[in-house]
Amino acid sequence: MNKLKVKPLTKEQILISFDRLTRFKHPEIKYVRVFMDVLTNNLISPKYKKSDLEKMDYSTLKDLAQYILNYSINELGYNSSDDYLINQRLYDYEKSVFAVSENVENLLKNKIHYKAIIDMIDENSSLNLKWLKCLASSSDIEEDRFKHALKFPVKKVVIAEGATEEILLPEFAKFCGYEFDREGVYMLSAGGKNQVVKMYYKLIENLKLPIFVLLDKDAKENLEEIMPRLRSIDKIHLLKCGEFEDLLSQDLVKRTLEYELKNISILENKMLEEDIPRVKILEEVFKTRGMHEFKKVEFAQMVKRNIKSISDVSSEIFDIIKEIQISNIQSNIN
Repeated sequence: MNKLKVKPLTKEQILISFDRLTRFKHPEIKYVRVFMDVLTNNLISPKYKKSDLEKMDYSTLKDLAQYILNYSINELGYNSSDDYLINQRLYDYEKSVFAVSENVENLLKNKIHYKAIIDMIDENSSLNLKWLKCLASSSDIEEDRFKHALKFPVKKVVIAEGATEEILLPEFAKFCGYEFDREGVYMLSAGGKNQVVKMYYKLIENLKLPIFVLLDKDAKENLEEIMPRLRSIDKIHLLKCGEFEDLLSQDLVKRTLEYELKNISILENKMLEEDIPRVKILEEVFKTRGMHEFKKVEFAQMVKRNIKSISDVSSEIFDIIKEIQISNIQSNIN
C-alpha cells in the first residue's frame, strides 16, 4: 500500500462516501459503488480502468478503498484508532437485514476509521450519519433510535405506489402515536402499481425484514401477482376506495385548499362533495382557481402542512397505520 499515490478526499467527500455506505441498500450495491468511485477519483497510481475494477476481487477492492479513506481522514487531522466498534455494529446490522454472500462479507469486514470522523457529523447531517455517530457509544441502539428519531436501524419496510403516500403516511402516523423514524419504518415510493410488484420481488431476494405493501383499489391484478410469493412476515393492504387522495377527510382537504389557495368559492366547496375520484375534483379546483396544473406531490406537501390532529386521520388511514404497526406479527390481506 505504501507504493500507492493518492489524492485525499475532502471532508465533504468523506461525509458523502459514509452517507452512501450507510443508506438502506443492499451492502453489495452500495459498498462496491462507493469503493469503485473512491478508486476511480482518488487513486492516482496505479490507475485502474473501470473494467479492471469490475473484475477486481472484493477483498482487494476493499483494501484499496479502505487505505484511501483512512489516508484521507488522517490527512485532515482526524486521529485514527484501533476502536472498530462501529465497523462491527455495521457488519452485524447489515447481516441482520440482508442475506449476504461470503464474498460480500469481505466488503463489510473492513477497518475504515469511522470513529475518527464522528466529530464531522452534526445536527444538519442525514439520519443515517447521525445513526453512524450513535453507533460509537450507544448501549442500546434501538432505544436511541426511538429517542432521537433516527430511523436506523430499520426494522420494517413499507412500499407504496406513489409519493403522496410517502409524504403523508408518516405524518398521519405521528398523530396516531406511531412515528416511522422512531420505530424504524422505512418508506419506499415505487412510482406506480407495476413498479410495486417489481420492487417487492427485488427486495424479497435478500431482505430479511417484514414488508408492508400498500396498493390502490385498482391494483387487484398486481396483488394477485404478489400473492404467490408473499412471505409469511409480509402483508398487503388494498385500498377500499380509489387511491390515497380519496382517503383524505373532506374537512382536511377543504382546510388545505382554503389555506393554500385562499378564499375558495362556494361552487368549489360543492365540487369537493361530488362522488367522483378526488384527484379529478382537485384538478378542476386548481383549474378554476387559475392555479398551475395540479400535481400530486405538491398537493401532498400542502396537506402535510395542514394536518392538525388525529381527527384529520380518516378511518382507513388509521387502520393502515395499525396494520403497519403489527405487520411483523401477523400476515393477511385487507
